[in-house]
Amino acid sequence: MNIKITGTGSYVPNKVLKNNDFLNHSFLTNDGTPFEIENKEIIEKFSSITGIKERRYAAKSENSSDLAAKAAKKAILNSRTNQETIDYIIVAHNFGDTPYGLKQSNPLPSVASKVKSLLEIKNPKCVAYDILFGCPGWIEAVVQAKSFIKSGMAKKCLVIGTETLSRVVDVRDRDSMIFADGAGATIIEESNKLGGILSHETVTYTDNGEVDILFFGESYEPDNKNQFIKMKGRKVYEFALSHVPEAMKSCLDQSGVKIQNLKKIFIHQANEKMDEAIIKRFYRLYKEKVPPSVLPMNIEFNGNSSVATIPTLLDQVLNGEKKGHVLTEGDIILFASVGAGMNINAITYQV
Repeated sequence: MNIKITGTGSYVPNKVLKNNDFLNHSFLTNDGTPFEIENKEIIEKFSSITGIKERRYAAKSENSSDLAAKAAKKAILNSRTNQETIDYIIVAHNFGDTPYGLKQSNPLPSVASKVKSLLEIKNPKCVAYDILFGCPGWIEAVVQAKSFIKSGMAKKCLVIGTETLSRVVDVRDRDSMIFADGAGATIIEESNKLGGILSHETVTYTDNGEVDILFFGESYEPDNKNQFIKMKGRKVYEFALSHVPEAMKSCLDQSGVKIQNLKKIFIHQANEKMDEAIIKRFYRLYKEKVPPSVLPMNIEFNGNSSVATIPTLLDQVLNGEKKGHVLTEGDIILFASVGAGMNINAITYQV
C-alpha cells in the first residue's frame, strides 16, 4: 500500500513586517534592562544568523482556523477531492485560535472542528482533532494519517499546520522577530502510484532539561505577568545540531534509500544558519558533502511559522514558486523538524 500526498495548499498572510519595522522597538534583556547596543545592530546580527528579512502576520480578523481553512481549500482543489470523502482532519498548531488583541487563546472547540465548519463539510464521520507537538506537529500528523490509512481506519486525510505566532510574542524580546503566521495543508491518501511515505522516525527528549528549552514565560517587561512564547536560543541550536542529524539518518536508513539519491530536504524553517548546519552534519554522517540546491528555504521572506513552514514550503516548490527547486515524479525527499518537547521527527518520501 502506497500512501501519498495527493494535494497541497498554503496560505501566506498579506501583512508584511520587514526588519526595519523593528528599529523603534524597545527590546529588553531577560532581566528587564535595555540592551547597550542600538536596534540597528541587533537587527543586523539577527538577520545574519536567521536569514530573515521579513515575516508575514495575519490580518486582525484572521485566526489560525481561518488560515488553515484557506490553505485546506487549496489542497482539496489541488487534489480534486470531494471533501465529503475526507475521513480525518488533523490540525497541528501550538496556540490554537488567539484572537487579535486578547491575552489568551480560544481552545474550544478544537481548531480542526472550526476548520471542518468553515469548509462546510457535512459528513459526521469526518473526524476532526488537533495535535500539539511543537514545530514538528505537521510531520507527526502526517505519520498519524499514514497509520490510519494503513490500518484501514481511513482512506483519505486532510493534514494541516497553522499558526498565528504574532499573537503570542513578547514585543520586548528580540526573538519575537523570528516568528510569523501562515498555514500549509495536504491531502494524504492511498495511491496506486509508486512511492509515497517510505519511512519515518520520531523521538522525544525530556531527561536532560530539554523540556524547558522552548516554553511559555513572562514578558521581559517588568511587572508584565502575561505569558509569551520563549526559547533558550543557544540551547535550541546546540540540541538541534546534536540530535536532528541522527534522527534524519535513522529515518533515511530505514527506507533503504542511499543518500546520493536524495533530491531535496524540506526542513522546518527555524533559522537559516541552524538549518544549514544540521544538513551539513547530516551529510557528514555519510562522509558526504552537501550537494547544491538540496535545501529549499523560504524563511527569508516568510519568517518562522512553526508547524506551517514545511507544508507551505512544499506547496511553493511544487507550484514552481522557489527558483532553482523543482520536483518530478519519483524524486526522493526528506522532511525533518525539531521543536518544543523537545521533539524531532522525519519522513522519507518519494514524490
